[in-house]
Amino acid sequence: MFDRSSKIPITGDPLTDILRGLRLEGVDYGRCEMKEPWGIHFPAQAAARFHFIGRKGCWLLQPSGEWVELKAGDAVLLPRGSAHTLASEPGIEAAPIHGYEVEEICKGVYCMSNDGMPGCRPGTLLFFGSMYFNLDGLHPLLGMMPDVMRAHELEAYEPGIPHLLEAMAREVTMERVGSGGILARLADVLAATVIRSWVERGCGDSSGWIAAVRDREIGRVLAAIHLEPNRDWTVEALAKMMGASRSGFAERFATIVGETPAKYVTQVRMHQARQWLVRDRLKISVVAARLGYESDASFSRAFKRVIGSPPSHFRAEEQAEIRQAG
Repeated sequence: MFDRSSKIPITGDPLTDILRGLRLEGVDYGRCEMKEPWGIHFPAQAAARFHFIGRKGCWLLQPSGEWVELKAGDAVLLPRGSAHTLASEPGIEAAPIHGYEVEEICKGVYCMSNDGMPGCRPGTLLFFGSMYFNLDGLHPLLGMMPDVMRAHELEAYEPGIPHLLEAMAREVTMERVGSGGILARLADVLAATVIRSWVERGCGDSSGWIAAVRDREIGRVLAAIHLEPNRDWTVEALAKMMGASRSGFAERFATIVGETPAKYVTQVRMHQARQWLVRDRLKISVVAARLGYESDASFSRAFKRVIGSPPSHFRAEEQAEIRQAG
């Protein structure tokens, strides 16, 4: 089915339409074996964090400040990369993850231990990774996700999760040729499966943005905006899509979504712009042109109004990273 006012096919489920392009892209992974007592602190970061406990359980200090026990075979995803700690028992003094020496075992996969010796030694066996969503960090879906998502809490609703956990357990403990790369791919699939199961179960919330998306008429409009953020969406065009008058549509949209159509469209466009600037490293002039702005200056003003910083701020950050790497 196609919406006549859009080039994007519409399935009839707005949430599915919005999320069908959702991806997690793994960037680096670590395999480590820790001798007790031990504690590793993971600072906050923009990327999501993933942990799999391969052998002998441990404890997780959640962003909420609460300790929770993880057993062998457990997997957890922290979608917003919030600061947290893994330790052999609650209260152990934790060392920052960046303070450990690592040994690369294959591209993007590293091995570490806490015994001061190169290579991995027997002990608690962990496999963790950092993953980026292809969504902007301010996307409402990411804001709704819990700080910690546990695979075992979702496996009753997702039959594939136990099989993925079993496959990871085999690979992480047997140390076969190529296991690092296979583990990385399994971690990507498992994390994406956890996200999908959470979404299909209702995202843990029937109010707010999710409720707006699931509204039969408003949801269709939201899906179209998210699928084509670079389109020049006018209130008239959106009202026509819903089959309502301009004033009637605007009033209903503001009531359900909580803000005006124009403001929502601008937010989605600027979130996409930040992705193009940071992830794809496009020039400001290219992004401005893609979004139909007549000048870089008018685009920059709109961007700063929504994001809080001008687009040049993100270009300066990138140049600083390049200089540090060199």
